[in-house]
Amino acid sequence: MNASTRTGLILLGLLSVGDMAGLALTDGEHPPYAVAAVGAALGVGSLYFVAKAWQGSRAALRPLFALRIVSALTAVPAFFVNDVPTAALAAAAAIVVLTAVSVFLVGRATAAKPVTA
Repeated sequence: MNASTRTGLILLGLLSVGDMAGLALTDGEHPPYAVAAVGAALGVGSLYFVAKAWQGSRAALRPLFALRIVSALTAVPAFFVNDVPTAALAAAAAIVVLTAVSVFLVGRATAAKPVTA
């Protein structure tokens, strides 16, 4: 595993842990409990696939990317809802950007490898 893949997986793992912590840290409004609960579930699933990918499973990457992208999409409404605190907007922006960077880092490194049987 190269440094790019390691960095991307570490970032994806940290984002997953952040999703799980979101359920305990929410005030019920930003994000709403339902969004935090969905985020926590996505975080648990993502962390499982991060662990599998860290062990070398390329098959874990597609579901990992899908879960992390869905998680990032749950942050997007913060940009369109009124009265969202600045800190929550900054967190939403960071989640979206870090997800994109992480998926790029891992995807770029693994796309260059030939598939072996």
